[in-house]
Amino acid sequence: MSIKVGVIGAGGMAQYHIAGFKQAGAEIVAIADLNETAARAAAKLYGVEKAYGSIETMFEELPELDAVTIIVPNKFHAPLAIQALEAGKHVFCEKPPAIDAAGVQQMKDAAEKAGKTLMFNFNNRARPESFAMKAYAEDGTIGRINSAQAKWIRRTGIPGFGGWFTNKDLAGGGPLIDLLHMVDLAMYLMDYPEPAYVLGQTFSDFIDDKNFKGPWGIPDSGGPTNVEAAAHGFVTFKSGQTLNLQVSWAELVKREEVSVVFQGTDAGGKIERLFGTDGLDETSIDSCELYTQEGGNSVNRSIVTEACEDMGRSRSAANFIYTIVGEEKPLNTPDQALSLMKVIDALYESAKSGKPVAC
Repeated sequence: MSIKVGVIGAGGMAQYHIAGFKQAGAEIVAIADLNETAARAAAKLYGVEKAYGSIETMFEELPELDAVTIIVPNKFHAPLAIQALEAGKHVFCEKPPAIDAAGVQQMKDAAEKAGKTLMFNFNNRARPESFAMKAYAEDGTIGRINSAQAKWIRRTGIPGFGGWFTNKDLAGGGPLIDLLHMVDLAMYLMDYPEPAYVLGQTFSDFIDDKNFKGPWGIPDSGGPTNVEAAAHGFVTFKSGQTLNLQVSWAELVKREEVSVVFQGTDAGGKIERLFGTDGLDETSIDSCELYTQEGGNSVNRSIVTEACEDMGRSRSAANFIYTIVGEEKPLNTPDQALSLMKVIDALYESAKSGKPVAC
């Protein structure tokens, strides 16, 4: 019997979630959105039979739902996930897990109490390059990763002005919380060590400059634009490992770059995506490499994988279904999400205080 899924939120990411769920054999039963017109339009677009203007109605009319996916502004991730878990549903939630670590802790507690699966769309873990590099990390090829550098930088990538992305109350922050993928991927390859201290700074240059608007996001509106445009930081872990991070929507760089570079005891490596045009996946160039010393020579090895334009978005959703039915192990856990959000919380706090912050 296939897993029956309800989609909460009619935004653009639904296309990837739905594709991944179908790939894994799940049945998409309904789409719910506070904007019922948007829910009906999305249901028609994706061939889903039912559409609702509230999740309460969806849960009441469709008690057979096994799982939901949450695709809404960040502020509502935790409350909707908790509501769904308490209703006995497995939950797949868009990133970030919540707007802060406290919200993730509440989600984790609710999942444990309900005995249900809670996962997050850290989709870059599901890229072919990441599967390959993680295998090298697990088989001993890389050794212990001592340090890593995580980067998602954009030159012109502000996702609209005055919409929920730039509203701190709704989003929790700017690019640091929105583009957390490479921080997560670096920590994942490092085997998610426990963070000790974070030192960081945020920058608001260009956040009101429409010359730095990107080709994605939502239309400009009259809401606030009160988040950072860029964040830089340094994380130390209790294991002795370290991580540098740089994330930005608007920063004077050559072009959009998405990468994790690391230095291990037996090999270094890099997973990278470069963009011809900021925000447009179809203009991207992917690479994956290992760096070793062999016979007294410096050797760089190119890891060839299948192309994956959507950066693992559909494959990540498929893993959620495969996890529920016991065919795969989860690519991420609530404990890891909590650790990641503690790092993000600490960087924002460090930016305010100008001092290192303990996690």
